[in-house]
Amino acid sequence: MKASSGDQGSPPCFLRFPRPVRVVSGAEAELKCVVLGEPPPVVVWEKGGQQLAASERLSFPADGAEHGLLLSGALPTDAGVYVCRARNAAGEAYAAAAITVLEPPASEPEPQPAERPLPPPGSGEGAPVFLTGPRSQWVLRGAEVVLMCRAGGLPEPTLYWEKDGMALDEVWDSGHFALEPGRAEDGPGASLALRIFAARLPDSGVYVCHARNAHGHAQAGALLQVQQPPESPPADPDEAPAPVVEPLKCAPKTFWVNEGKHAKFRCYVMGKPEPEIEWHWEGLPLLPDRRRLMYRDRDGGFVLKVLYCQAKDRGLYVCAARNSAGQTLSAVQLHVKEPRLRFTRPLQDVEGREHGIAVLECKVPNSRIPTAWFREDQRLLPCRKYEQIEEGTVRRLIIHRLKADDDGVYLCEMRGRVRTVANVTVKGPILKRLPRKLDVLEGENAVLLVETLEAGVQGWWSRDGEELPAICQTTSGHIHALVLPGVTREDAGEVTFSLGNSRTTALLRVKCVKHSPPGPPVSAEMFKGQKNTVLLTWKPPEPAPETPFIYRLERQEVGSEDWIQCFSIEKAGAVEVPGDCVPSEGDYRFRICAVSGHGRSPHVVFHGSAHLVPTARLVAGLEDVQVYNGEDAVFSLDLSTIIQGTWFLNGEELKSNEPEGQVEPGALRYHVEQKGLQHRLILHAVRHQDSGALVGFSCPGVQDSAALTIQESPVHILSPQNKVSLTFTTSDRVVLTCELSRVDFPATWYKDGQKVEESELLVVKMDGRKHRLILPEAKVQDSGEFECRTEGVSAFFDVTVQDPPVHIVDPREHVFVHAITSECVMLACEVDREDAPVRWYKDGQEVEENDFVVLESEGPHRRLVLPATQPSDGGEFQCVAGDERAYFTVTITDVSSWIVYPSGKVYVAAVRLERVVLTCELCRPWAEVRWTKDGEEVVESPALLLQKEDTIRRLVLPAVQLEDSGEYLCEIDDESASFTVTVTEPPVRILYPRDEVALIAVTLECVVLMCELSREDALVRWYKDGLEVEESESLVLERDGPRCRLVLPAAQPEDGGEFVCDAGDDSAFFTVTVTAPPERIVHPAARSLDLHFGAPGRVELRCEVAPAGSQVRWYKDGLEVEASDALQLGAEGPTRTLTLPHAQPEDAGEYVCETRDEAITFNVILAEPPVQFLAPETAPSPLCVAPGEPVVLSCELSRAGAPVIWSHNGKPMQEGEGLELHAEGPRRVLCIQAAGPAHAGHYTCQSGAAPGAPSLSFTVQVAEPLPVKLVSELTPLTVHEGDDATFRCEVSPPDADVTWLRNGAVVTPGPRVEMAQNGSSRILTLRGCQLGDAGTVTVRAGSTATSARLHVRETELLFLRRLQDVRAEEGQDVCLEVETGRVGAVGAVRWVRGGQPLPHDSRLSMAQDGHIHRLFIHGVVLADQGTYGCESHHDRTLARLSVRPRQLRVLRPLEDVTISEGGSATFQLELSQEGVTGEWARGGVRLHPGPKCQIHSEGQSHRLVLSGLGLADSGCVSFTADSLRCAARLVVREVPVTIVREPQDLEVTEGDTATFECELSQALADVTWEKEGRVLTPSPRLRLQALGTRRLLQLRRCGHSDAGTYSCAVGTARAGPVRLTVRDRTVAVLSELRSVSAREGGSATFECTVSEAETTGRWELGGRPLRPGARVRIRQEGKKHILVLSELRAEDAGEVRFQAGPAQSLALLEVEALPLQMCRRPPREKTILVGRRAVLEVTVSRSGGHVCWLREGAELCPGDKYEMRSHGPTHSLVIHDVRPEDQGTYCCQAGQDSAHTRLLVEGE
Repeated sequence: MKASSGDQGSPPCFLRFPRPVRVVSGAEAELKCVVLGEPPPVVVWEKGGQQLAASERLSFPADGAEHGLLLSGALPTDAGVYVCRARNAAGEAYAAAAITVLEPPASEPEPQPAERPLPPPGSGEGAPVFLTGPRSQWVLRGAEVVLMCRAGGLPEPTLYWEKDGMALDEVWDSGHFALEPGRAEDGPGASLALRIFAARLPDSGVYVCHARNAHGHAQAGALLQVQQPPESPPADPDEAPAPVVEPLKCAPKTFWVNEGKHAKFRCYVMGKPEPEIEWHWEGLPLLPDRRRLMYRDRDGGFVLKVLYCQAKDRGLYVCAARNSAGQTLSAVQLHVKEPRLRFTRPLQDVEGREHGIAVLECKVPNSRIPTAWFREDQRLLPCRKYEQIEEGTVRRLIIHRLKADDDGVYLCEMRGRVRTVANVTVKGPILKRLPRKLDVLEGENAVLLVETLEAGVQGWWSRDGEELPAICQTTSGHIHALVLPGVTREDAGEVTFSLGNSRTTALLRVKCVKHSPPGPPVSAEMFKGQKNTVLLTWKPPEPAPETPFIYRLERQEVGSEDWIQCFSIEKAGAVEVPGDCVPSEGDYRFRICAVSGHGRSPHVVFHGSAHLVPTARLVAGLEDVQVYNGEDAVFSLDLSTIIQGTWFLNGEELKSNEPEGQVEPGALRYHVEQKGLQHRLILHAVRHQDSGALVGFSCPGVQDSAALTIQESPVHILSPQNKVSLTFTTSDRVVLTCELSRVDFPATWYKDGQKVEESELLVVKMDGRKHRLILPEAKVQDSGEFECRTEGVSAFFDVTVQDPPVHIVDPREHVFVHAITSECVMLACEVDREDAPVRWYKDGQEVEENDFVVLESEGPHRRLVLPATQPSDGGEFQCVAGDERAYFTVTITDVSSWIVYPSGKVYVAAVRLERVVLTCELCRPWAEVRWTKDGEEVVESPALLLQKEDTIRRLVLPAVQLEDSGEYLCEIDDESASFTVTVTEPPVRILYPRDEVALIAVTLECVVLMCELSREDALVRWYKDGLEVEESESLVLERDGPRCRLVLPAAQPEDGGEFVCDAGDDSAFFTVTVTAPPERIVHPAARSLDLHFGAPGRVELRCEVAPAGSQVRWYKDGLEVEASDALQLGAEGPTRTLTLPHAQPEDAGEYVCETRDEAITFNVILAEPPVQFLAPETAPSPLCVAPGEPVVLSCELSRAGAPVIWSHNGKPMQEGEGLELHAEGPRRVLCIQAAGPAHAGHYTCQSGAAPGAPSLSFTVQVAEPLPVKLVSELTPLTVHEGDDATFRCEVSPPDADVTWLRNGAVVTPGPRVEMAQNGSSRILTLRGCQLGDAGTVTVRAGSTATSARLHVRETELLFLRRLQDVRAEEGQDVCLEVETGRVGAVGAVRWVRGGQPLPHDSRLSMAQDGHIHRLFIHGVVLADQGTYGCESHHDRTLARLSVRPRQLRVLRPLEDVTISEGGSATFQLELSQEGVTGEWARGGVRLHPGPKCQIHSEGQSHRLVLSGLGLADSGCVSFTADSLRCAARLVVREVPVTIVREPQDLEVTEGDTATFECELSQALADVTWEKEGRVLTPSPRLRLQALGTRRLLQLRRCGHSDAGTYSCAVGTARAGPVRLTVRDRTVAVLSELRSVSAREGGSATFECTVSEAETTGRWELGGRPLRPGARVRIRQEGKKHILVLSELRAEDAGEVRFQAGPAQSLALLEVEALPLQMCRRPPREKTILVGRRAVLEVTVSRSGGHVCWLREGAELCPGDKYEMRSHGPTHSLVIHDVRPEDQGTYCCQAGQDSAHTRLLVEGE
């Protein structure tokens, strides 16, 4: 919700929306919401558009911004939607929630206490428990089934039954079953029996009994299997007879499957009662087995799945469904496509005994062909159990130690997934094992069945080793069932059935339905409105989630990593976040996500941050404090949020920026603390004069005060009056004395606040008024604050016990350390004693260890570590050890960039397996980086290495893979270097052969072409003569890693040619030549043969060749012959033949058979044979004709040209009237046109005139014709529509003519009518009979006739494709469609609705297109909803039409609008309906018509016009109507900014400051400054400033590198370029250095004045650069440079040089050395034991002084006995292994000073 401008405040905004509630009638319902606004809004509650008023049952509680609605004793009439509406002067907002009132569960009357029965045993109070569960049953069809369950629990549970997850009344008619509640006398608990009358096959399934009460729910299940009786007919007369699969009347569908693949057939059948399903194959009923699975899927379809199809599985599969109303069929023809390469010998089914072995064996066509073994879909690898053997082409699998789970289907597979399949049957106690895995959806029922060899045996079920409860197990005969109803994920696991030593296992997997979480909100924006508030807006996810969801808003304080939830919101739009929502003042970022029951969407972060300040409240206030004089007074209070505050003492503000302070010098000291929500003020050592002081605390929203009271102590301390500070060295005696005002008054001693305990090392004494604490031998750990406390007064002693002086060994010089931000800095100091304490100081203040400063101590080494430095950590550090100090100057430089290289995005292209190195260079070697890939942090592994070397960071991919492509980031802080890696496959190269290969082979030889590639997974293609080859029996393609082979197992000459192995980027060429072996003619042996044949006759020339495949050519008289009908060429094995079926004399000649290498000649001689009569072979029978009929006599000769002589009764015949003689080739014909009595007699045909020539005789008789009559009658016929009808009769004589009539009309031949004659039989066939063909068929022969009746039965009109349920939206067009088995006549089917014919309606239309019948409903309305059916005389199909109300949709949505400031914006959308009332809103605030807001609505269009827009009007504009919401973005752009005044050219002197200035047309605009095209960013030397409309670029300490061209840009406006010129600075010395002479220990000052003030100078002493330190002070006052050297030493003497640029000045420093003196002398006498080490030590006045050691006047020299040590001003003499002779006087001489020590040796 967006804040308004002006004085109206902010409109109402819901921070928490009311939530919908569901309550039971009579309970209390409450709605709550939180709404803010300025001024506070008025909240009212409404229902049904009416404002609600408070009553006895309805109240409206309010607590600040929280408002509620409380409804007592809710009634069903109170249910509905309640609206909370909030209004103020700035606007209005509303939110809604529903209250649902449920009816209370019906409770049964309870018996009187005296009559109430005891709880049944085992039931107890609580959730239901099954006492008796249903038992699985196997029954025959028609039997009565009773399933019984009993459950206990208090209150008594309600029981109900389900079948396969559905209520019983949804599955059956009420007459098919009955529910019988149990009686009280039957036993404890509630019971319910399910009785099924006359069980049908579809009744098979899982039945679950549910028990439910107020405490929970339980369920138990059982399996019912209804089986077909063996033979007997059904007992129910209403049931259909046994199923019979009738022949199909239409062509079945065709389904092709590759051999070895699965075939799945699905049949979806509807009907009531539920149909029974049977599957048939080739007319035979199918039963389930290993490879044929029959089940019902989740959609209700019946499925037959044939696994691993083989050629024997091809055929017709029929799904037959029937119920009492009829039956229907569906069929499919299965074709199995066999591979070209097949197993030579396939697998055969085998059987084996449990614990024995089974052997499977097959044969492959080539021994080189690899194979793999599978058990169903599981690959089998060689092991002890599965022994795999290859012997040539034989492949053998031996399964050892058979068990029940080894029973199944096994496969052997060649390349190309060519398979052979066999069943392995394991004989044992378990006949039918469990499936290997069972997938069940969560909430479904799981059923597992096992069949055993023996009936009634006891097995046990377990899951993951734990026995399953008996209530879910059933045993019936040989069958053992496990039923798990409503499985959950906890039921998943390995389910095992065990029987003795046999067991079978199934993996039960429970799959959960995956739901996607909602998508993220879109268009998230932040608007900073009023002070201390922020407005957040967003749009709903796209697409909208299907499930309810809420929005979750979270906040994050800038600089923190934690996100904290603010609140949840139910509706999208806008929300205003005030400062009260944050715990402490700071800058906050916000993000939002959508959350539903299915998960959370990704977060969407609002751009930018907002500064929010919480309003504090007082949780625990200040209280008056009473203390004794001298004690500390502590004032504290607790606030509701973390906020800064101010303390006051007597009206004077106390400074809180200092840890401790004083009100005024010498006055009261105080200490201010803040820890979280608590604020404390500690007043130290208050006095009497402080009594009555007033302490106050103030912060925004809180003010509080309290008083200080000082009480008088009953006893006073006389001495000491003030705190005493005492310093001791170790082993000193310490005595602390406190004198009281009263004698023998008790006092208690404390050390550092802890009461002391007396011991040998601490003694407490009291002597009158004096109390003493004595430390006989002080130690360093005794240091601390000692307190003598009595009756509210105390005396304090600050005791310091020190070790002997400590010396700093290293460093001796001032140390300067330079570092950058976040770098680790370590300052090290070495002391001469390991236990020596040191203290560290920074800029004069002692440092304390914390998260940013770490103090370390290791032996003599002391370190101060700054783990991650910041610029504020710079300064002067001191390590103080005793009286010595080590100086460190730390300078921290803030760097603008960590990453030196790369500066831009890097693109890396690589090929797979190549080494890829991504390099990133940092500015500091210790910096830590983070590598990511595509947003995910990478993990180091052998395939991804992370290396670090000085400032270089590398990510190494030793062998890059394709999946390594992506964007890699090297991240440090907020910087990152980007590398885009693209990995491609390397080009495939052929390693072998490199040159073309030529191969010559002999026919039938095995030819192998081998090609080795550079990559194993490269794809290759083989080509022969330019065409891609295909694998076959004669060409095998093999692959072994990078080697590819083409094998020709038995090469033929035609296999020769050019072969190419193509690998895409490279190719290998092979030239193959296959030569044939010598082709010889082995039989006959002679090469020339003379053969005699008769003509005409059959001539066959035969020879045998070797090899058998040799080609031959045949020649005749030198010309090659071609095969034809008269000349046939044959080849069978080695035999070659040439055959002349009808050789003629002209076929004689020389025939030659020629192979490639040999030839044989056949001389064929043909002799013409004598003429013979060929047909008829014998004398024909007498020919009887009637007068006037023609007579034809014919015969056939063996030679066409032979002459013949015809004679009649021995007289030659000549052609004449009525007599014709013909010669047609070898055929001779005599024809008499009309026979008469004279033509009767004996006819002879003689070949030639020679005596004895062959002849043939005929006898002709001329007689009167016989009468025509019907010998047999027609038979009546009954056929089905579409079948053929055939009528047959016999006539006499056989050649008599007949006439066919149908219904009195003469029948003529046609497409559907056929007439045939066979001897005396006459046949009439009517093809494809129709109903109109029925009638009387008559045949007439002469004067006789016979008739028969033809009956045509109508064919059943069945539905092949049935109606499907349809869901449509109001107004849409709907089409219902069915497909019939045949084309029916008009009106053969009719459409009904609800069992009644369709009414006459213009919206309804019906159409028929062949087999397809359609019903169209145009513009459906809600009243059209219902059940529609399509009926024929033989079948019926039903479907449900569901019509949902028309949904309001957006036809043309809102579009985003971008407008300039002051302009107008128009938003328009178009809805799917007219007359819709909606609301427009901007930023979540409802819009009302006004001068700047116009709202229009016309038909389906809605328009909003906003005018006079400002920048603050940008946001989300939405239109809401009912549940529809459409939104768009309004962007108001600022008027472009222009540059009013441009910058000018500048010329400055080196080291000076250069300032470029430009002026803009607006104050709120960002300017970009560039130098020579490169964008400038702020740095310590470069500042960018904005002063109103002025923009300044300031360059400090300009150098020559700063010279160049500069320009500025704002938006599209640019100014420049302008030039900056930097002049060289000339520096001269105005006042030279002067030489100085000083005494040792004194100081020397050198001054030099130069001509330029902004000049950096450098000081040197003796050629060594000088830096500020304890003894060196360097400062600059304008042009004057000053060097002060203090604590001068003799070695400091030398030349002093000052240099500023090219100018320099020199002077001399002379240091007068002081005489060397002894500061600390050794003892005059020292006693040492024999064998020990003696040490004599002196300290001289300065370091570097020379001392000399003497014994009895003789100078000592270093050696094994004497060791001389020097450490600064301290010098030591060490005497090792002291002996009596070492006793004497030792002297140390230092200059003119000396010291003597008498050494005494004791012992021995």
